[in-house]
Amino acid sequence: MNIVLTGSLGRIGQPLTQKLLEKNHTVTVISSSPERKDEIEKLGANPAIGNIEDRDFLTKTFTGADVVYLMEPPVNFRDENQDMKTFWTDIAENYKQAVQKSGVQKVVHLSSIGAHTDEGNGMLNVHHHVENILRDLPENVSIKFMRPVGFYYNMYAFIPTIKAQRTIIQNYGGVEKEPWVSPLDIAAVISEEMDTPFEGRTIRYIASDEASPNEVAITLGEAIGIPDLTWTVISDEQFENGLLDVGFSPQAAKGLTEMNAGRRNELYADYNQNKPELGNVKLTDFAKDFAAVYHKS
Repeated sequence: MNIVLTGSLGRIGQPLTQKLLEKNHTVTVISSSPERKDEIEKLGANPAIGNIEDRDFLTKTFTGADVVYLMEPPVNFRDENQDMKTFWTDIAENYKQAVQKSGVQKVVHLSSIGAHTDEGNGMLNVHHHVENILRDLPENVSIKFMRPVGFYYNMYAFIPTIKAQRTIIQNYGGVEKEPWVSPLDIAAVISEEMDTPFEGRTIRYIASDEASPNEVAITLGEAIGIPDLTWTVISDEQFENGLLDVGFSPQAAKGLTEMNAGRRNELYADYNQNKPELGNVKLTDFAKDFAAVYHKS
């Protein structure tokens, strides 16, 4: 198949590109960075250098594709001038128009845990709106919504307080298990979905492992040589103020705080009713990567 990927060669994009090429698909990788051109070509894929905010570029690149993979780019949480919801919904509108004009009929969209609702999920509610924009595409366009859970690598944000206070500090915690995921398992699932029939609009959650915050602290602590590492729960107000103190924009600080607060309530409600088979990369595997980053920081 002829497959077009947004997301350049990021944490998901690179392993996904490699998996699809191994299956002898023709892969075009969209990147805004000209420096990525040679790297994309070395993998055996076709580079398409341009900006996803350019609707004409997207339409041209999508034309002739059997499947397109859509993801929204990361945002800078410290940029007070960037409104994540506006930015991502504008990108989603570009995707929708480009898919429709190009004639593509099969779409895989990287969404997120929390996309089932626009309430009680903080900054994740933008995924709910983006999904709804794509759902406005004609019925002959089949869409697979991929909803990964919390990424392991978000745990790298724990490092400063571990080094300073020998504890992980968040506004949630406890003994209830919650899901985590590796980009490698996300890439594996998306690759699998591209090779299975498309019909209508479907949703698939993606997770690698499940562990409670207390279990996370134990596992990471053992990996970095701090076996007594603890997890400390603070109030939402304290957590939000802490993010503001380290330079997060007010919007990002509020959104992250509300997202974490949702973990104490209904964030995982739909996931728990539609649990996927867990992937291959377990928390203990990630803990080795975490330890390497921790000791280098």
